[in-house]
Amino acid sequence: MAAFDIVGLPDAAVKESRDRVRAAMKNCGFEFPNSRLIINLAPADIKKEGPLYDLPILITVLKATRQITANTDDSAFIGELSLSGELRGVNGVLPMAIEARALGLKKLYVPAVNANEGAVVDGLEVYPVKHVFELIDHLAGRKQIEPAVFRHDDQIPDSALDFSQVKGQAEAKRALEIAAAGGHNVLLIGSPGAGKSMLAKRMVTILPEMTFDETIETTKIHSIAGTLQKGSGLITMRPFRSPHHTITRVGMTGGGTNPKPGEISLSHNGVLFLDELPEFPRSVLEVLRQPLEDGVVSISRAHGTYTYPSEFMLIAAMNPCPCGFYNHPKKTCTCSDTAVHKYLNRVSGPLLDRIDIHIEVPPVEYDDLTAKSGEEKSADIRARVNAARAIQTERFKGSRTKCNAHIQPAVFEDVCVMDDKANRMLKAAFDKLGMTARAYDRIMKVARTIADLDQSEIIKASHISEAIQYRTLDRKYWHE
Repeated sequence: MAAFDIVGLPDAAVKESRDRVRAAMKNCGFEFPNSRLIINLAPADIKKEGPLYDLPILITVLKATRQITANTDDSAFIGELSLSGELRGVNGVLPMAIEARALGLKKLYVPAVNANEGAVVDGLEVYPVKHVFELIDHLAGRKQIEPAVFRHDDQIPDSALDFSQVKGQAEAKRALEIAAAGGHNVLLIGSPGAGKSMLAKRMVTILPEMTFDETIETTKIHSIAGTLQKGSGLITMRPFRSPHHTITRVGMTGGGTNPKPGEISLSHNGVLFLDELPEFPRSVLEVLRQPLEDGVVSISRAHGTYTYPSEFMLIAAMNPCPCGFYNHPKKTCTCSDTAVHKYLNRVSGPLLDRIDIHIEVPPVEYDDLTAKSGEEKSADIRARVNAARAIQTERFKGSRTKCNAHIQPAVFEDVCVMDDKANRMLKAAFDKLGMTARAYDRIMKVARTIADLDQSEIIKASHISEAIQYRTLDRKYWHE
């Protein structure tokens, strides 16, 4: 048997391309060369992974042995081969299509199931290929493959989720509306069954619709991670990720031998929901601190550094104590003071400071549960959120800032202008509660959002007062 080697730091899947390519060529009626073949994947110092190199290797061998003579200088090929010559879908087609266009290539041949994903990119002809025979006929000019046309499949929101289904909890709904309007992080504290998870799962129904740039960013991340549904194009609904509390640090931030995005990047432009927050390992929670501040996560390995975007809204939910009934109006807490403090202190102060809004979710009263009056729908709340976001879009035009939660220090004083009464109120609260500089920063940003919801250019005392209320729960529980 002729020698067939692949060099350039291939992983196991790439090395196995030798057998898939050889079998596919023979089963499709091509002659495999009886000579030594060396496939060089450049640059040689970057590890190559995955089966996506199958198709380009096959085309290269066919051209080198003159079994096809088509000019492919302006073309790129991506795809995994079956032993019979059929093409199977691969991950990461969208970012590769974008890079192909940047390199000046005009044509991209991909598995048919990935065609809609690649067709998102303008200025690049993307050809869906089901079998090697189709591709060879196309390159030989015998039967042309029609370029894929991007099919915009609007993702339909889950109609089963709506804020109108949440009975009572007016204060919690108000807090989530403010959070959605300004992109703020939220901590929900309440006893079991109060509705914390129910509220969090409906958060995406009141967030603004994604812009085209956001859909591209989000789709690229999910494409690389392999979570993009085959045959789909763009992700048009904001992601909602809810990892279990047994998740590892690598699962949260991303990583592996060849690092892939973790949960915080898969939540980019959407919501990361951490239910039962204190049950997460302390080391996992602490890795959230830097991405929450910077909007990116960097993963360093011996062979390189990978940076993934992570601009997500964090919603966390927790019980006030191990049994869940601390400060419950009707049930008695069975936990000792030591157990309560130990439980709460699983969440560090620095992480709490990065959560803009802390809100207590009380048990729902029977009258609220049985009330016939209709609760406000998500669409109505989203309309107010969109109006507030429109103000912020105009405010931050020309900068990378998207919402009030990410106001940059350089423009902070110009954006967060208070009247005298508001200033006096904030100073008194700062001195009395012993707030940190970061807590002051969070209060001002939340107050700015409340003012935007009121269509007010100046932050007033009422806005400051409401914003302060969303920072006192950590004092109530953690220091009582």
